[in-house]
Amino acid sequence: MTLTSFVTKSAFRNKRRSVLTVLSLMFSLLLLTMMMTVWKGFYLDKGSEQSSQRLITRHRVSLTESLPVAYREKIRTVPGVVAVAPTQWFGGLYKDAKPENWFAQFGTDPNEIFKVMTDFKIPEDQLVAWQRDQAGVVADSELAKKYGWKIGDRIVLQGTIFPVNLELTIRGMFTAPQPSITVYFNQKYVEEAVAFAKGNTGTFNILADSAEDVPKVASGVDGLFKNSPYPTKTESEKAFQLSFISSLGNVKAFILSICFAVVFATLLVSANTMAMSIRERTREVAVLKTIGFTRRKILGLYVGESVTVALIGGLLGCLLAAAAVFGLAHVPGMGFFFLGMAVTWPTILLAVAVAGIVGFLSAIFPAYHAARVDIVEGLRHIG
Repeated sequence: MTLTSFVTKSAFRNKRRSVLTVLSLMFSLLLLTMMMTVWKGFYLDKGSEQSSQRLITRHRVSLTESLPVAYREKIRTVPGVVAVAPTQWFGGLYKDAKPENWFAQFGTDPNEIFKVMTDFKIPEDQLVAWQRDQAGVVADSELAKKYGWKIGDRIVLQGTIFPVNLELTIRGMFTAPQPSITVYFNQKYVEEAVAFAKGNTGTFNILADSAEDVPKVASGVDGLFKNSPYPTKTESEKAFQLSFISSLGNVKAFILSICFAVVFATLLVSANTMAMSIRERTREVAVLKTIGFTRRKILGLYVGESVTVALIGGLLGCLLAAAAVFGLAHVPGMGFFFLGMAVTWPTILLAVAVAGIVGFLSAIFPAYHAARVDIVEGLRHIG
């Protein structure tokens, strides 16, 4: 029997205890991996190269406040601005109010929105057809696939914020770098039906000449309207998304606290299990010493057992986390939150490394103590 097979066999000598330990580690690492994936999606992923050139301008006070559409031409004059498209959140209902039928709906300018969203691809003939039809709409291709929409189909969006029902004809489907669950329609449709919507918009989507120009464009735009009745706040697309997330609370601190709590709880569970397991095998240590095992080998055996159990639990937890994130991205009401997220190999490797470190720290002290047990005292031990 090799040393590796001995360690593996010993790790699952008490099958019930080992399985329960693996399960506890698995669920802990499942949660840890999911939190690290969310952290990476929110704070580390930079998005596509084109998205790093985009900015969002909104009312400085709140997203619920509108801005004059006339700001658009003034924004164009800021050095570094390539294109500007107004976007207005519609927030209507499709079919009913069930979460599975929710998706983002924006009124915009069909002539310029895809000049800003340069990484959104749409066939030229479909774009022209949409531009010619004021009651037309274009949809994310993945969203269209979900509902089985085809070019020429009609959909109705029931107004909630705006007192109008939009009867729209699908004129095109665009492909985004990541599924956006979004539809765009001509804002003039709403403006002609609702008086207070005319001349107003919620935000402006801006394309800068380069990512380096983004800070300069942001300060330039906000400087234009600093003393106006409708002051603005302009930030990069990523910063805008993070500011929206931060409105839910201190998400960053919440994620970090969960991660630390998970690691600490996992360490306690694993340490308690390993201490109990090693204490019960005091006589075995004495026997191993009797047949020639050194302290270093005994230390390595017990630490190896702990790390093996921890790595198995960690790997299973990572695999379950990958499946859970994928599943949550397709759950009604949760899809937008987990949009574009996936458990990557670097995240899996980090989580498995954490599991291995937890296994090592759990066993090193009780294993070191066991390795120092005197042979005679060990053989006399009853427990």
